[in-house]
Amino acid sequence: MIDLFILETCPYCKKVMKYLEENNINFNKIDTSNNENALRLLTIGGKDQVPFLYDPDNNEKIYESDDIIEYLKNNK
Repeated sequence: MIDLFILETCPYCKKVMKYLEENNINFNKIDTSNNENALRLLTIGGKDQVPFLYDPDNNEKIYESDDIIEYLKNNK
């Protein structure tokens, strides 16, 4: 299952979550306002930026909402 690192107040995060929900794509929502989750984001992605999608099955790591949605359209 994919992981989506987000902040609840981020409009770009909301855009990606809306796409995921409308297309019935299961995902783990990981809120980076929690320090442990923020550290995990930095460990996996290398940047403190959201939204960030991590697809462990394909080892894909993607920032930028439009790039994430494009990836999802082609792979989920």
